[in-house]
Amino acid sequence: MSSSPRLEFVTCASPAGAHRMAYWEWGDPSNDAVLVCVHGLTRNGRDFDPLARRLSDRYRVICPDIVGRGRSDWLIDPKYYTIPQYVADMFTLLARLRARRVDWVGTSMGGLIGMALSGTLSYSSMWRPGHPLTLSNDGLAGLMPNRVVLNDVGPDLGVDGLARIGDYVGRAERFATFAEAVAYVRTVSAGFGPHSDDEWAELTRHVFVEHNGQWVKHYDLRIAEPIAKQDATVLKGAEAMLWAGFESLQEPVLVLRGETSDLLTEQGMQAMLQRNVKARGLTFARVGHAPSLRSDDQVEAIAAFLLDGRAV
Repeated sequence: MSSSPRLEFVTCASPAGAHRMAYWEWGDPSNDAVLVCVHGLTRNGRDFDPLARRLSDRYRVICPDIVGRGRSDWLIDPKYYTIPQYVADMFTLLARLRARRVDWVGTSMGGLIGMALSGTLSYSSMWRPGHPLTLSNDGLAGLMPNRVVLNDVGPDLGVDGLARIGDYVGRAERFATFAEAVAYVRTVSAGFGPHSDDEWAELTRHVFVEHNGQWVKHYDLRIAEPIAKQDATVLKGAEAMLWAGFESLQEPVLVLRGETSDLLTEQGMQAMLQRNVKARGLTFARVGHAPSLRSDDQVEAIAAFLLDGRAV
């Protein structure tokens, strides 16, 4: 089992042109059982290193850098930094992987992408009998997520949490030293919960890069622009779409929540458990938004669910 991933790229398209999406691949590249792990708004695929190491002997683990983040290209037009574009990119990636089965772990934004992807596929004409690309009968079957882990996110979007995240996303922070960058990440990501100094350094290593002698954010600051334009009407429409996607999930769903999360409330999680009988919930103490999925208890909870169908 490798201790580091392979970096790959896939070419995707937006209405403004083509872009490359990077993804980190762990495990046997011929394994057709795939686990896709998708990060939060300002993060990237290297967030899942501990989970990928744990599961790469059972899965081919794919951890994309969503466009505009990490090693992926930046979009020409920032108005396409939206969930529909990310879902389109996932279609392209999943079709390339030609998986027999896809399981999904999505943190925050990554969970929204998973729900939207499921909803899009559920209502696609390709699922109808007689369609020439009927998904259940050919190599495209692996597009539909099977077991799904939603990490501190649900269809009802916490307004306070969105406001807090939106407040810092587009700020151009520059630091003279890596240690200063680490201190910044510890502050804005306090909801990740308790971590050692080394763990905070690791959580910073791939989201800040050195550029012209300074440490800067490793994402396109323009990803904040579509967020700033959202209003109550837009959010309500998005929530309806996400509920449709969540309710369409036919296999077990594990909903993770940080005890003090301001994005997924306890009430929100309970609503999810009521509206999909396949869903079960697990709350991590002393954590807010969002569990980093790096501690042993968090990694083993996901492994138990994906491999054995248990929530511990």
